[in-house]
Amino acid sequence: MRIREEDRNMVLLATVTAFTAAIAGVIALAEPAPEPVSVSTASPAYLADQTPVRVVGPSFTPNVNPRDHQ
Repeated sequence: MRIREEDRNMVLLATVTAFTAAIAGVIALAEPAPEPVSVSTASPAYLADQTPVRVVGPSFTPNVNPRDHQ
């Protein structure tokens, strides 16, 4: 059985996809499942609790008109 020249790219794509999916499936089965995080021990993160960050340099202003580039 010969594969027509027009179909070789699709056969190659299907073969690579099948092998990649098989490898990913084997790896997924080999890894242990992650431990679930209990809701009672996880504390929510609040944006107000974050420490301020020092910005060095000028602030970013998008170039909305490329013809007026300075």
